[in-house]
Amino acid sequence: MSKELLAVKNLKQYFPIKGGILGRTVNVVKAVDDISFSVHEGETVSIVGESGCGKSTTGRAILRLDEPTAGEILFEGTDLLSLNKAQMTRRRKDLQMIFQDPYASLNPRKTALQVLEEAMDIQNVVPKKDRRGRAIELLETVGLAAYQAYRYPHEFSGGQRQRIGIARALSVNPKLIISDEAVSALDVSIQAQVLNLMKSLQKEFKLTYLFISHDLGVVRHISDRIIVMYLGTIVEIADKHSLFRRPQHPYTRALLSAIPTLDPERKKERIILKGDVPSPINPPSGCRFHTRCIYATDRCRSETPMLREVVERGGHQAACHYIEEISVGTLEKV
Repeated sequence: MSKELLAVKNLKQYFPIKGGILGRTVNVVKAVDDISFSVHEGETVSIVGESGCGKSTTGRAILRLDEPTAGEILFEGTDLLSLNKAQMTRRRKDLQMIFQDPYASLNPRKTALQVLEEAMDIQNVVPKKDRRGRAIELLETVGLAAYQAYRYPHEFSGGQRQRIGIARALSVNPKLIISDEAVSALDVSIQAQVLNLMKSLQKEFKLTYLFISHDLGVVRHISDRIIVMYLGTIVEIADKHSLFRRPQHPYTRALLSAIPTLDPERKKERIILKGDVPSPINPPSGCRFHTRCIYATDRCRSETPMLREVVERGGHQAACHYIEEISVGTLEKV
């Protein structure tokens, strides 16, 4: 197996809720609550889940765009949370992010060329005299023409703006790229083009991806391993083949059952989750999924399940008390 590049340990990201005349903290939003996972060199690890599950917050916390509440973020053995602001700025050349909204993430007053040159200037990764040539080369690498380097963001389509975002991330020679819903705002045909581009760039530049998405079809196309999150916690981790063939957690099973099938002859049981996602301000006790789970018992309501390896699944982990019983059908539905 390749070397571990990123290790997230017991990460928590709580956001305070202020109230009263003095603006004191009266409660917290537990956006990410004690999660741990690793990413190895050259692989693509995806984080999936419903909106509000904490997947984007996880990506921002790793880059310290939001300051984590607790935990460790080890990148090549260095805890990023131990670095001061200047040290973290220098370290960010190794960790870059592609944002969901390419228009909002680009300076509307700068041309595509200036956007890339600015990134190279901040990290001082390319000599000043070579920056223009390197920027144009990168734009061509992501599928844009050299003459488009002098255009402003509003003169590009959404897909083209996202290509500029990818080129900007590449401009500082990163080792890890965090993609936060990078294709969700694009048309399906453009999504496929951008995903294929990202896969080819991964091979060419020896990149590692942490890919955040709510779209399981997209995740299936690009991932090596998949992390499933629910209400700030991880409920399942597995390689993509194992996850799609033999999902273990009831939540993962429900997500996969919602994927449309193109085969009209193939019948698929749709699992409808009851109720709404609980509030991260006051998450349920025990298993956080028990309020919507068709298998929930008293144990689920009182005891938090640990993320554990599923027997004979080769690294497949799930956080459920009744994995074995659900698999063989001996646990009755509620």
